Amino acid sequence: MNILKKYEDHAYAALRFMTGWMFAFHGAQKILGLYPHPSMPPIAFPSQIWWGGMIELIGGLMIAIGLRTREAAFLSSGTMAVAYAQFHWKFQFNSMFWPSLNQGEPAVVYCFVFLLIACRGTGRWGLEKGK
Repeated sequence: MNILKKYEDHAYAALRFMTGWMFAFHGAQKILGLYPHPSMPPIAFPSQIWWGGMIELIGGLMIAIGLRTREAAFLSSGTMAVAYAQFHWKFQFNSMFWPSLNQGEPAVVYCFVFLLIACRGTGRWGLEKGK
């Protein structure tokens, strides 16, 4: 599969952009009320969900455009680790431990994708070239 090697940087940039954009959309749902999920209650400042929404919105946009990417991705990764533990897993040591059963798969995937982005940096097509 060496033929794909030459597209590695492009694929990473697309991953960084799309993951950041989707994460920012989650924040926009919470903070701006953009296409709110029917089960989402109104959130109030300065609740934990409000802060999480701000990290999603601002951090996601920063990751998408490649600005202070490492810092934004590291903070976003930690936010998703907390979200998974607190809102999905809830420290239950039964069948609800598994992400596929507690609906925490997106939080786990975001957590590890953002950890990769924090380690690798902006890459191509970002405002911080080569970082």
